[in-house]
Amino acid sequence: MKRKEQWRRGLRYSIAAVWLVNGLLCKVMNLVPRHEAIVSRILGATYATPITKLIGVAEIGMAIWVLSKRWIKLNTATQIALVLTMNLLEYFLAADLLLWHSWNLVFAGLFALSLYYYGFGLSTGVHTD
Repeated sequence: MKRKEQWRRGLRYSIAAVWLVNGLLCKVMNLVPRHEAIVSRILGATYATPITKLIGVAEIGMAIWVLSKRWIKLNTATQIALVLTMNLLEYFLAADLLLWHSWNLVFAGLFALSLYYYGFGLSTGVHTD
């Protein structure tokens, strides 16, 4: 396997793992209650639990989409928009609940750059692996 294909595969599995862990473990299974607290702060406490679980299911869906290798550029652009939007909202509306406070924006930016590299830097159109 060529080095570029190895990077592509490794990044794909890593990106999918981020979405799966955050969606399934942190939100659906509520192993990290801080996520529900953030949703509660931003959208209100009344429906925080079901909304958090729905967000988790959507994140699991994103992991599946990443693994499917379908519409990679659209998928990548969607992920970048979601990651940056979510993190900016959290920073301005619930910064005290963030694990790394203002550093969350730095990590979100680095993740967005990794996504860009995966979707646009390594992408040649159709993945064969």
